[in-house]
Order: sequence, then structure tokens, then C-alpha cells
Amino acid sequence: MGKYSRFYVDIMAMHDEVTGSCILVIVKFPDGRTLRFVVDCGLFQEREYDELNSVLPFNAENVDFCLVTHVHVDHIGRLPYMVKNGFFGSIFATETTCKLLPLALNDSFKVLNSISKRKNVRCLYSDQDVDHTLNLLKPCKYNETIQVNENVKVTFLNNGHLVGAALILVQLSCYGYQDINLLFTGDYNNKNMFFEVNPIPKWISELPLTIIQESTYGNMNSNEIHKSFKKNIKKYTNNGGTAVILVFSLGRAQEILYELKCMQRDGELDVQIPIYFDGKLAIKYTDLYIKDGLDIKEEMRDFLPQNLIFVNKASRSEVLEDTNKKIVVTSSGMGSYGPAQRYIPEYISRENVLIQFTGYTAEGTLGSRLKEAEVGKMVEVGGLVAKKTADVEYTTEYSAHAKADEMIEFLKQFKNLKLVLVNHGESQTKNIFAERIANEVNTKRVGLLGRRYFFRVDPYGLVKTLSTKFE
Repeated sequence: MGKYSRFYVDIMAMHDEVTGSCILVIVKFPDGRTLRFVVDCGLFQEREYDELNSVLPFNAENVDFCLVTHVHVDHIGRLPYMVKNGFFGSIFATETTCKLLPLALNDSFKVLNSISKRKNVRCLYSDQDVDHTLNLLKPCKYNETIQVNENVKVTFLNNGHLVGAALILVQLSCYGYQDINLLFTGDYNNKNMFFEVNPIPKWISELPLTIIQESTYGNMNSNEIHKSFKKNIKKYTNNGGTAVILVFSLGRAQEILYELKCMQRDGELDVQIPIYFDGKLAIKYTDLYIKDGLDIKEEMRDFLPQNLIFVNKASRSEVLEDTNKKIVVTSSGMGSYGPAQRYIPEYISRENVLIQFTGYTAEGTLGSRLKEAEVGKMVEVGGLVAKKTADVEYTTEYSAHAKADEMIEFLKQFKNLKLVLVNHGESQTKNIFAERIANEVNTKRVGLLGRRYFFRVDPYGLVKTLSTKFE
């Protein structure tokens, strides 16, 4: 090997599409040492990838440390499984993410444990594995560079995707060689209604970089977003109907509550209409928003609408039996878990009902199946067969992901891009976005990161691609 290929990294993904995010990086040094770290370790939520949840195509005992971009379950849901399989290194995450992780991981365990009991199989991990995982957390401040060891520096950068979310810069050094700089976007957004998103520091934009870039909406521009939420809600509440709004517990739930508050303020929503808020985890996160503040602006802590009624398991039946006009805000965002499993079967066959999804619905989830079903046709919901009578609507206007044009602008700010690896998107979308990057962004190479190939990178950029042999 030549001099410049003896210090390199191999970058590989454990996932092909949107969920199950986990990236393994193997660092090779000229003296024969090897260092390994992972970025995220999430649950697969697409039905076709479910069996991969019980597979780690690497030895967890050999992983030196872990970096967490944000607290959504498709990025952190298998951290305890990695710990169960022998990982005992530090888990670095932002201070806010570390505050949120106990709620997220304990809830994830309860869901997985419940599913395992129904299937009569062993749960992916235990509550003790969750405790052990939480004991490994190392809270980090934004924009402070952490010296993980003599060869690794890590900097967490502000990211609008979610409270606590981060872009993560990893700088790998070796005496006698230039650094290898990797920037992981995680799930990325350039804005958030609850906090300011700071620009990338100039010193980072000038580094020679390999960027691992998400592509969830890589086939859509921001001007293609059709804003329909307010119109849909007004249509049904003005006609005495019921609106059931499906939300993700963290981020989307709080945004929708604030949107309803704004509608009340602007006279678009009668304050006398009760708004029921259901979802144990969503309520706990909302309480943290108000009391802890997390990263949110002071003026945004008062985001709850008037006439908001918190629902628990005991009071849920009363809400379901109430035939008066109302709004129900409930988890889960894709409809497959949580109280949504009670509301959707109850309301799918009712007239004058809106079932409003407010974000991405992965293939195989209830939200995705309802999207495909025609009105008047029979659908399977929670084991029941029912006629789809309710109006089922979807909107991406609250998406926590930047769109293709916004991601292109993000990439253009970097002055010395060696390689962009397109990650975290449906296969066709990744291809579309990769082609756009190649055409519009000044970068030497563009690659598609997935389970089939890994990328070898040295201080000067891409060395070669190799088969992972995962499949």
C-alpha cells in the first residue's frame, strides 16, 4: 500500500432505507491498531426489515464508543441490544438528548416487551439492558470539541430536526498524516419553531470533509409542500365532526399543540372545542418542554392550546364514546402503536371524521396501509376488518427533515468536499438525490451508503468501495 492509504476509515451502514439507522466506522492506523465506533443504533420499523432488528453484523464487544445524533427510536431503539451483546464503551450525545433518552428507551422496551409476549418470543433486550445503556451516557455541549482519545475529536453541532438533535463532526488524527474529517448529519433540518438553528461554524465549512447526508425527502423541493393541515381541521370542526391527529411523541406532538393554539388565537378554531391529548410518552415529553425548557426558546414554553384535556388509559373510553365535535391528538405518528391503536379502529368507519397523519409513514405501518386503501373499501385495522369511511389525510408540512433543495444548499456551504455518502432514504429517493448532488454540488465523489457496499476513505478522499458481505 502507498503511504496515504495506511491511515484510512471504512464506513458502512447496517440499514438500506429510512429506519434502523446504524453506521459502523472502522479506523485503521499505520501501526496496525484498529478503532471502531458506531453512529446511532436504531430500530427498523418497515415490516420487510423487521428480522434485521435481531441482527448486528458486527461484534459489539469490539466497538470502542458510540455517537447518538438524536432520540427518535429509529436511531436509538437498539442501543440496549448492542449493550446486551457486549458493548461497554461510552455513548456520547448532547445534554438534551441525554435527558430524553431514559424516557425514550424505557418506552421502547415496554413496546417491544409487549409485542414479544404476544408473539411468545424473547424480547430483544431487557429493562436491565436499558439501565446499563443509560449508565454509559456522556452528555456533551453543542459546539464544544471533545477529545475522545488521542486520535479522535468529536463536535456536536446544532440541528433543527429535533430538540437535542445534532450534526456530528468526527476528526480522526494520526501523526504524520492529515486528519480524516467525517460529518454525520443524522436526520437534518435547517429550522425548528421551538429553537434557533445556528449556522455551521466557518472553520468546519473549510475543512476537507466526507459528509454522510440523510435523504428522506431527497426527491421533493420545499416549494412542493402543500399546506393542508389547518384547512382540514377547520373543515371538520366547522361541520361538527371529529379530527383525530396522529403525532410522533417527541417534536411533532408539541408542534401540533402549538399550531392548534395559534389557530385559536387567530380565530380559526373555536376555543370551546375540546382538544384531547393522549399518549403517555407524548405527555411526559410535553411536560419536559414546559418545565425543563430543554433547548427551546423561553417564549415558546407556553405552547399549549386552550381547552386541552390530558387523557389517560382510564379516561380514554369516555373520549371514544363522546359523539360531540372534538379534536384528538394522539400517538403514534405512524398509527401502529400507542393509543392510535384504539382510536383508528373506532373512527375509521365513522362519517364526518378526519384521521390526519402529520409525518412520514414507513412501508408496512398502519398509516401506510390506510394511505393505500380506497374510501369505501375494507381495511384490516388492529386485527379487525372495517370499511374505510373516514377521511384519511397526510401532510408533510411539519416534516422535521429538510427537503432536497434545502439539503443541496446545506452541502454547497462546504468548501472542500471530498465525498458525500447519501444515507437514510428510500432506495429510489437516494438515487434521485445522489444524482442531484453530483450535478449541483462541488464534490469529488457521491456514493450510496447501504448494506451492500462500504466506503474506504483516507485523508484525501475516497480510496475504493468494497462489498460488505452482509447479505
